Amino acid sequence: ERVIVGTSSSLLHTPHTLESEKNLDAEVKDWFAFACEKAKEVAIIAKAVTEGPASVKAELDANAKSMQSRATSKRTNNPEVKKRQEAVSKAMYERKSGFPTRYAAQKTHLSLPMFPTTTIGSFPQTKDIRIMRNKFTKGEITPKEYEEFIEKEIRDVIAIQDELELDVYVHGEPERNDMVQYFGERLDGYVFTTHAWVQSYGSRCVRPPIIVGDVSRPAPMTVKESKYAASVSKKPMKGMLTGPITCLRWSFPRDDVHQSVQAQQLALALRDEVVDLEKAGIYVIQVDEPALREGLPLRAGSEREKYLSWAVDSFKLSTAGVEDSTQIHSHFCYSEFQDFFHAIAALDADVLSIENSKSDAKLLKVFIDEAYPRHIGPGVYDIHSPRVPSEQEIKDRVSEMLQYLKPDQLWINPDCGLKTRQWKETKEALSNMVAAAQAYRQQYNK
Repeated sequence: ERVIVGTSSSLLHTPHTLESEKNLDAEVKDWFAFACEKAKEVAIIAKAVTEGPASVKAELDANAKSMQSRATSKRTNNPEVKKRQEAVSKAMYERKSGFPTRYAAQKTHLSLPMFPTTTIGSFPQTKDIRIMRNKFTKGEITPKEYEEFIEKEIRDVIAIQDELELDVYVHGEPERNDMVQYFGERLDGYVFTTHAWVQSYGSRCVRPPIIVGDVSRPAPMTVKESKYAASVSKKPMKGMLTGPITCLRWSFPRDDVHQSVQAQQLALALRDEVVDLEKAGIYVIQVDEPALREGLPLRAGSEREKYLSWAVDSFKLSTAGVEDSTQIHSHFCYSEFQDFFHAIAALDADVLSIENSKSDAKLLKVFIDEAYPRHIGPGVYDIHSPRVPSEQEIKDRVSEMLQYLKPDQLWINPDCGLKTRQWKETKEALSNMVAAAQAYRQQYNK
């Protein structure tokens, strides 16, 4: 009479009910329990405790059958994925050469100026883009019509970057809905819900994809759009991918294998994409890991180091398959690295862009203290506000950064993607950013 049966934690971050999910196939749906279903399971356990297991035999048998189905399903276990994981060697985690050799090759290949300018990836997702994507999803327009629309959007974004005189272009990501969902929809091992929203923070809700089995890439995911963008561009085109840890952390992961195993599977899938982008003529490739810090265990110690070890390995496995002349970028949505800077350095990215516009430039001192040798793009303005920074404001920001970074280390970029901004403020801010970079270029090239 003193035992209370309940869930181990709040159900706040669990989707409401499976009853709303009409599009999940029966096999996979049977493996899940959302909040309402978990509440029913609590009642079943309570009944088993008070009245004995025989009172809920039918429910327990159904649960055992569901567990067995999941454990033996071909959707859960892919022998080819496991075979590939077993074949991973130490050499696959390392680039062919160290950074000085890579930088020399990239400098020759890409011909970038001092203080190179770029953006983080996405450009404004207009109402027209959302309408056309919705029509395509509903089958109201043909794949060819949608492809032609996306290609026009890409051409428009390239033309704007030509006008702005940026140095490394992006295709703008008009075809992408969400930076994890887009990739999950193109990977085996994922399933997606229709109504399984959960709170992220405040009033913001997300609908995370669910990893149900071994992950693999059946076909290229981003090559077509990046290759097309490069074909209509005068400048180097940057391929844009979401990293393995972010794909994992922003999904509901499996609970039957360790997250490090899932991260390695995602890394191998992304490695194939990175190599295919390079083969398609994309020689600047950004692999974003904004969720790397989120996965960090709260307490410093062995658990934190174990996590960082496999997280860093996953990133390196996904990016190390390219030639020295291909430049690997990564982006992080935070600027405080002091507590795990060794892991950031171990990623071995050629260029690191960070969300630093709202932070004190003194935080960059860690890059001097640790003698960080590679290139850095601290955000020079805040994209989360519609306010347009002046050219002088950006110059002042760059001047502060140059107290902590060498001129040949510094990239000039916004602090995050431009998906949520309007075109007018985007073009004005980027124009001022490029003007500031060109002014410093002239100053240092005298």
